[in-house]
Amino acid sequence: MADKPRDPLTYRAAGVDLEARQRVVQRYREVAKRAGRPEVLGGIGPFAGLFALGAKYHDPVLVATTDTVGTKGKLAALLGPSTGLRTGRYEGLGHDIVNHCVNDAFTTGAEPLFFMDTIVSADLADDAKVALVKGVADACVAVGAALLGGETADMPGVYVPGGFDLIGFVVGVVERQAVIDGSRIAAGDLLFGLPSNGLHTNGYSLARQALGIGVDAGSAEADRRRLERFEPELGETLAEALLRPHRCYLPELQPALGLIKGMAHITGGGFEENVPRMLPEGPTTLRQGSGQAGSGQRLGARLDKRAWPVPPIFPFIRRAGSIADAEMYRVFNMGLGMVFAVAPSDADRVRALVPEAIEVGGVVSARGRGQRVEWAT
Repeated sequence: MADKPRDPLTYRAAGVDLEARQRVVQRYREVAKRAGRPEVLGGIGPFAGLFALGAKYHDPVLVATTDTVGTKGKLAALLGPSTGLRTGRYEGLGHDIVNHCVNDAFTTGAEPLFFMDTIVSADLADDAKVALVKGVADACVAVGAALLGGETADMPGVYVPGGFDLIGFVVGVVERQAVIDGSRIAAGDLLFGLPSNGLHTNGYSLARQALGIGVDAGSAEADRRRLERFEPELGETLAEALLRPHRCYLPELQPALGLIKGMAHITGGGFEENVPRMLPEGPTTLRQGSGQAGSGQRLGARLDKRAWPVPPIFPFIRRAGSIADAEMYRVFNMGLGMVFAVAPSDADRVRALVPEAIEVGGVVSARGRGQRVEWAT
């Protein structure tokens, strides 16, 4: 008996619908067109975005950084299509990725010029994709950056059903003489911080394990109930506490840029990994293009945990997972999203220009070649 003829194979049957993708791209254009700048040439649609830097800058240095919302997206997905799509959750992730990338670039003093995003999934609903881009566009408008373009990739067989990632890329600019690179930091400088509003976009793999959410493929409905349950200790639901968008620090810190010697965005790796990234390594430190050496000594940071309030979501996670205090501060921002160094003589001016700034410690000589962050007792 002859085999039954096989129907012709199509891309749609393989999991990629080109017509649907074109429809959603047109929707992207509609939500993204607000996030423009005069320097943008060609708009959204060509194979590459064009941005004319122009003659505004004397000696410009381009600054670029990229990141992902990571497993925070898994929580938004849990509250998505199965319960009636709540696009606000997805829009919040758009703010997350822009603000995270802008904060990273801003540690150099850079003004964000343009942003690009990539959405990768197996079967993410069109409305969810558009909501992600709308969040990105709104966040770009808030910081004055252009949304220059992006990419949507359907990858069935690579991403699990319901899974997705949102990746961002930002380019900024700063005059060479205004670059903040930490080379002027010296022992005795003060460390200030600005509060976070929660986890931002880091530590969600540990948080989900501690809370038992999004770790068992068969418990989606129970996970949703847990996320939506009001927690008196938090004064809100877990969904509200965990999905609050990453805070952007550019508006608060821009007025004080001339006084700031170095900045550390407290993201993955907590304080131990991120604070040393703004500190000079030692005698070999040289400010690029200035001919000026750094402090000549290896520096560290002494921080005082008692100096700032810790949002209740962190002790909630710590108790749920029986997590050691040291591990919490090694993974999470613990309520402090940005740390920056200033000279003692500039402290009062910084306090006046940045009212939310909290003095959280100081710069010290590092002990040997080991740990560069120590905690006041």
